[in-house]
Amino acid sequence: MMTADKEKKRAISREAARKRRRVETDVFEDLSRLLPLQSSVRSHLDKPSIIRLTLSYIRMHTLLKENMRTDAGARDATWLQQGLELVEGFNGRQNVEQKECREFMQSEEVNMYLRVMEGFVMVLSTEGDMIFLSDNVSKYMGLTQTELMGHNIFEYSHPCDHEEIRHNLRLTAEDVWCSQKRDFVMRIKSTLTHRGRSANLKSATWKVLHCQGRAKVCMASSAASCLLLTCRPLPLSHTLLSTHTFTSQHSMDMRFTYCDQRVASLLGYRPNELLGRSIYDLCHTLDTSCLNKNHLNLCLKSQSVSGQYRMMVKGGGYVWVESHSAVIPSSRPSRSRPMAHQPLCILTVTYVLSGVEEPSLQLSLDQTTDKYLS
Repeated sequence: MMTADKEKKRAISREAARKRRRVETDVFEDLSRLLPLQSSVRSHLDKPSIIRLTLSYIRMHTLLKENMRTDAGARDATWLQQGLELVEGFNGRQNVEQKECREFMQSEEVNMYLRVMEGFVMVLSTEGDMIFLSDNVSKYMGLTQTELMGHNIFEYSHPCDHEEIRHNLRLTAEDVWCSQKRDFVMRIKSTLTHRGRSANLKSATWKVLHCQGRAKVCMASSAASCLLLTCRPLPLSHTLLSTHTFTSQHSMDMRFTYCDQRVASLLGYRPNELLGRSIYDLCHTLDTSCLNKNHLNLCLKSQSVSGQYRMMVKGGGYVWVESHSAVIPSSRPSRSRPMAHQPLCILTVTYVLSGVEEPSLQLSLDQTTDKYLS
């Protein structure tokens, strides 16, 4: 008799458990259908992913709603329209034809911005959660938008860069009033191979990203404060070598070992005049901190972009430039060259961004023409 009662209770318990699982599955399916994703993507989501993406979209909605309350926020939200379009998938009250037309026009505009930018958009919470990435992230990182959203940036970034990331996530009193700019370089996992194929996450390599943007502080809810960033992969851009660029090679202490002929028309110096000289000799004194930061990033991360600084012109004045640099490693070590694993040189492409300013002003003896007369 006792055995029959136990079996009956176990059967009731198993049926109750199956019912709970069915209800749970139905709830997750309903939640999944609310996500503004394609059905082919939704069908491959597990329960933790559904929760992760739902929380990300809710936080993104809170952020956009807060930013739309101010004119400045509305301007910043323009380049985040793709995020707004995703979140608006929850709301089906608009006229279908008008909504489809508007979504098409806005998505085309967003895609144009992303193509011109040659990078992707990332929104980081102050805790480092990736609450939004534009869907073209897979083009540069191999990992898809749904794989990354909701995860923490520290799970995918290089451990040596964590302190720098924390520093940029930290909000100060100046951020509250001025929306202070952010400009830093970090390494993040990429599953793209050199042939453009996607590999397993365990085989991921480090890709260097140049991240620029602003801190956005939400006064109503600190949870909605975040960094709005554009992320462009380094190294050197493939749109190199226009008439307003010149290439150079440097030793690890930034002394010129090579410079192409274009420098003569842009800065007035002949290439042989620069050999053995440091790039710091040509930099405006007030901008040496910009070069120092670039140099440090090169030594630590092998790739960097300098930001805008002034480079002095022979004869007087200066031009605004930006340098994209990468450390070129030497060949593999061998018995005859045991130290061949050391860096070979630094390759730099310098973009001249302006004409000559204050041409009558000489800030250094290096700018005097008689210094180079033989």
